[in-house]
Amino acid sequence: MTVLGGIGFTAPWLLLALAALPILWLVLRAVPPAPIRRRFPGVALLLGLRDDESVSDRTPWWLLLLRMLAVAAIILGLAGPVLNPETEQAEGDGPLLFVLDGSWAGATRWPQQQEAIDAQLTRASRQGRTVGFLTLTRPEAPVFQSADAWRNRLAGLSPAPWQPSEAMIARAQDALAEVGDFDTLWFSDSLAYEGRDTLLATLEDRGTVEAYQTAFNVLGMAPATYADGAVQLRALRAAPGPARDITIQAVGRDPAGNGRILATATAPFAEGATEAEAALVLPSELRARITRFDIAGQRSAGASTLTDDGLRRREVALISARENREGLELLSPLHYIEQALAPTADLIDGSLSDVLPANPDVIVLADVATLAEAEAAPLTEWIEGGGMLVRFAGPRIAASDVSRIDEDPLMPVRLRAGGRSVGGAMSWGEPKALSAFSNGSPFFGLSVPEDVTVTAQVVAQPDPTLAERVIASLSDGTPLVTRKYVGQGQIVLFHVTATAEWSTLPLSGLFVEMMERLAVSSSAATADVETLAGSTWIPQRTLDGFGTLSDAGTLPGVDGAALLTDPTGPDLPPGLYASGDQRLARNVLTADATLEPVAWPSRIPVRGLAVAPEQPVAGWLLSLALLVLLADVVASLSLSGRLLRRSNRAAAALVALALVQGVPAEAQAQAQAGAQDEAFALAATTELVLAHVLTGDAQVDEIARAGLTGLSDTLFFRTSVEPTNPMGVDLETDELSFFPILYWPITPSQPTPSAEAYARLNDYLRSGGLILFDTRDADIASFGASSPNGRKLQELAAPLDIPALEPVPEDHVLTRTFYLLQDFPGRHISRDVWVEASDPNAEQIEGMPFRDLNDGVTPVVIGGNDWAAAWAVNSGGGPLLPVGRGFSGERQREIAYRFGVNLVMHVLTGNYKSDQVHVPALLDRLGQ
Repeated sequence: MTVLGGIGFTAPWLLLALAALPILWLVLRAVPPAPIRRRFPGVALLLGLRDDESVSDRTPWWLLLLRMLAVAAIILGLAGPVLNPETEQAEGDGPLLFVLDGSWAGATRWPQQQEAIDAQLTRASRQGRTVGFLTLTRPEAPVFQSADAWRNRLAGLSPAPWQPSEAMIARAQDALAEVGDFDTLWFSDSLAYEGRDTLLATLEDRGTVEAYQTAFNVLGMAPATYADGAVQLRALRAAPGPARDITIQAVGRDPAGNGRILATATAPFAEGATEAEAALVLPSELRARITRFDIAGQRSAGASTLTDDGLRRREVALISARENREGLELLSPLHYIEQALAPTADLIDGSLSDVLPANPDVIVLADVATLAEAEAAPLTEWIEGGGMLVRFAGPRIAASDVSRIDEDPLMPVRLRAGGRSVGGAMSWGEPKALSAFSNGSPFFGLSVPEDVTVTAQVVAQPDPTLAERVIASLSDGTPLVTRKYVGQGQIVLFHVTATAEWSTLPLSGLFVEMMERLAVSSSAATADVETLAGSTWIPQRTLDGFGTLSDAGTLPGVDGAALLTDPTGPDLPPGLYASGDQRLARNVLTADATLEPVAWPSRIPVRGLAVAPEQPVAGWLLSLALLVLLADVVASLSLSGRLLRRSNRAAAALVALALVQGVPAEAQAQAQAGAQDEAFALAATTELVLAHVLTGDAQVDEIARAGLTGLSDTLFFRTSVEPTNPMGVDLETDELSFFPILYWPITPSQPTPSAEAYARLNDYLRSGGLILFDTRDADIASFGASSPNGRKLQELAAPLDIPALEPVPEDHVLTRTFYLLQDFPGRHISRDVWVEASDPNAEQIEGMPFRDLNDGVTPVVIGGNDWAAAWAVNSGGGPLLPVGRGFSGERQREIAYRFGVNLVMHVLTGNYKSDQVHVPALLDRLGQ
């Protein structure tokens, strides 16, 4: 490209034609002499009279200038002029490789990076260079193709929620091993990482390298922690800079289950500092609903940190069989449990009847043998709903008959009488140590200290279910901890006391770790590698590079130790992981992470992403030349005296029309749009009109129009409602409030409405309008996401303010608005028709066949019976499409018409039929 005066030209050699303009001046000046005219002798008397219509023998200078301007515009346009040409980059003609870091650090500026890449692809296309892409976070061998082919796939590129690792860099170098020489444009995310220098040396061996990166400082967040009664937040930035404050948002669910910002905190960066801290004090109930923390204004996975059980302090109720004696805290049955759980859980004291209404997460019973029926029943119901009951044995349980003959519902196993102890009837020769935890135990992977011994315990009775309920045992195989599941909850029994009377277990750190594994406390997020070793964690939800959380799908489980030690990548994406009842968040940045800015060698030119896009202006110049030539035609006709001749008036009108059409006419378009809106409003409001939503599918829209025409005719002849011809509605432009009902046929390919259209739709539903959604697929699928139309309906209806739905009940007003109906067929027969759910407290009225319902109109009716096809009529008024076979088919069409009549009457009159419930009261009052 040649740049002249700040304008680039792709074909500069055509500018040589401008030198011929002076020759054109001389050629165009000459005008052929006027034709010789022979005069009749009789006109000699007219000699001497002045001729007002003289013909020039020279072309006027202004007309000559106009023609030269047109020729110059054509020459300049064909030379390929370009505004904002890229002049900094060196020219080349070989392959060009685009290298992208493609990490979360570039996600916030990803649109600007794509614009810069698109500008370079345009330049490569003009130079005829082949292009390849290498994304370091997902390294694959680059395929060199035309720049235009890559431009079509540019929107498919997205950042990964991790940074390039050394293994990824090694794979990238292997992918370049069999590729020849090329030049490189490296789009960096501004962060340093291992292996960059090695890859840079490899790229420089193949050709020139230029770097592009944003000038903005990269921000990130370390995982949130809970300490000193507050959530501790730590933000990072890659490079030191001036003092600034950033806002950290706590995002979670409100009581209604909707996502929203629950709290905010300000983290100040001091001048020259790369870390900023903030503390957020929140009630435990609010803290438990937080799902993530985000840096405001940032859109990347690294600027977000997910929360797990580490911020949620569980509520644990502690209940013992005997009171603590003053001054003897160490003998209290709950002392060691309180010491183990106090740092990580909220402890609740009180009787069982007092704590159950508070719905704690865990209830601990220390040597409580028997429970009253008034206590056992609600406790069992609480466990079945998901609660965890942890019981500890003791002298009372050993001396009682609880769970001896038959298994007690609140015990995981049957127990032998008397217990077992050193020197007792069932004597051990010496205290027993603990056995290593088996693979199926929740304690698997925990190391067993040698000094943990057991001197006494209650013993489980052998039975077929015992083996599967044992989760910890002694060295001789005797069960130490047993567990069984009850409904959604579980019951756990420690066969020893919660004090040091029967074992040294409560004195050891193993006791705290075992309680953590049972999810009694909330400190799982601070677990170390040894604690998580041997456990398997299943990904539940994962982050993408932009920080969006989505379902993890079928990703495999991850070893607990690897979850903490391995770097994030395709095999370990950041997100939420679960193991049993515990949740653990693996964030992009770890607790000890730092951000380091990239440092490019001085030999590598580094440019920013703010590249002004090149703007071709050839089209504008050629359009200008066309307009100038049209003006030349008009001027030439005027000078020759032919412009106003009758034979040339039509040509002049065409030329004027062409000139008018070549000029932008925004005001004219606005006036036309206003007139169209007024005409639409008059057509929709002069008489009652039924409307259908335009889907973009001509065949579906035509059937919808024909169906509403047939329904309108039925209403006209059978009821007092007299609709006019139906209308199609464009959700993006048309006013909806004119229509009482909208028929919306669903097609998989119809476009999703804009946010403005959804706002109008929600206003329409809230103001009393009704939308009949018809998936038209009841012959192959039931209502739901089992068909493409059903899935499209869920996508279209998600932003709408739709109330809770239920299948049409037998006493719904739709069954008796005009006709008495029990089925609502269309072209297909299905009972799956959904309307707004009625009040669950509605009661049957004595003497009436229906309940006392509200007076509202259901805002939506959803089904898939293809009602429009059953209603559709042709121009002669006959059925347009077949329905069923023979008499039964025509009967089905008749019921479909009756459903349509009931539906329209329901919209126009409301639930007036339900007012019959007041008839007995009115008659009774009249009788008085």
